[in-house]
Amino acid sequence: MMNIKNILLIEGDGIGPEVVMEAKKILDFFSANTDKKFQVDYAMLGGIAYDKIGTPFPAETLEKAKKNDAILLGAVGGPKWEELPYEVRPERGLLGIRKELELFANLRPAIVFDALIDSSSLKPDLVSGLDIMIVRELTGGIYFGQPRGVITEEDGTKTGFNTLKYNSKEVDRITKVALDLAQKRSKKLCSIDKANVLESTEMWREQVIETAKNYSDVELSHMYVDNASMQLVRYPKQFDVMVTTNMFGDIISDTASMLTGSLGMLPSASLGEKKGNKQYALYEPVHGSAPDIAGQNIANPIATISSLSMMLRYSFDYQKEADLIDNAIKDTLNKRYRTKDIAKEGEKTISTIQMGDEIVKSIKDNI
Repeated sequence: MMNIKNILLIEGDGIGPEVVMEAKKILDFFSANTDKKFQVDYAMLGGIAYDKIGTPFPAETLEKAKKNDAILLGAVGGPKWEELPYEVRPERGLLGIRKELELFANLRPAIVFDALIDSSSLKPDLVSGLDIMIVRELTGGIYFGQPRGVITEEDGTKTGFNTLKYNSKEVDRITKVALDLAQKRSKKLCSIDKANVLESTEMWREQVIETAKNYSDVELSHMYVDNASMQLVRYPKQFDVMVTTNMFGDIISDTASMLTGSLGMLPSASLGEKKGNKQYALYEPVHGSAPDIAGQNIANPIATISSLSMMLRYSFDYQKEADLIDNAIKDTLNKRYRTKDIAKEGEKTISTIQMGDEIVKSIKDNI
């Protein structure tokens, strides 16, 4: 019996439709030329969903997300919707689907490609061969903690407040994800917190230590988030796998991403808990919707294509196909093909569509 994987494509806003289309080319290629078959469906999320039906997170999108085997998302948001009420902004759609699917583990690799080493703002010897995996807790912490809001005092003074809250079960499950990854890599894990100031992250550190007792082969270290930010710039290769809270992970992963030279190169995976044979998973590029270049066929699709590679690797255990994609990206870059965002003098500047075509061609040549 043929095993067909059902993929939900959520194009989103800005350049989202353009970059997702290039990833779909690869799914179509594998379906037509290998024993790995994919069926795609589409759903709306973010600003486009608000424009069409008045909500950034349609009920139909959640229903489809639960039925499919994995989700590939382009991007959401943009200045067009910044003046909307908080509860209907595009980002609420993204936060909503993460929360509803309990996508608690966000994996954000920061990898430096040899062909782009000069794009980094750091010296080549500091970033050559860099390969860091940041594991960010995604459904708890200050982004979701209650109470939250803004109140106006009797004298007219406004007070805004958010709650940083974690329980030991939440810390335990994200730590296990990071420890499992560390076992498959260099067996090093650094937990990032602010335990000297924040009681919630003091508990975080204590729970990480407790959970790691079952992973005696992994070397565990701890670092305050301010120091970790500095160390990422000073000597990034000291890190391999990092695990941290929702907010700290948001900041740390963007810092690490710029070590690589471009947000347009970096993928991410958001994973839920495995329940039997089912595990919800959403894959998306780290970059935003870039509305200023939308529709111009100049956006970089590599981060989205790399996100597809992560899908094949982590959701389906299609290691061969994931390797084919990763190697095709390297091959295409080594041939000096570049989209506008990463192009330098003497390199071949090509369009979004051409970049996708070149990567498919490389896969075809090496399959």
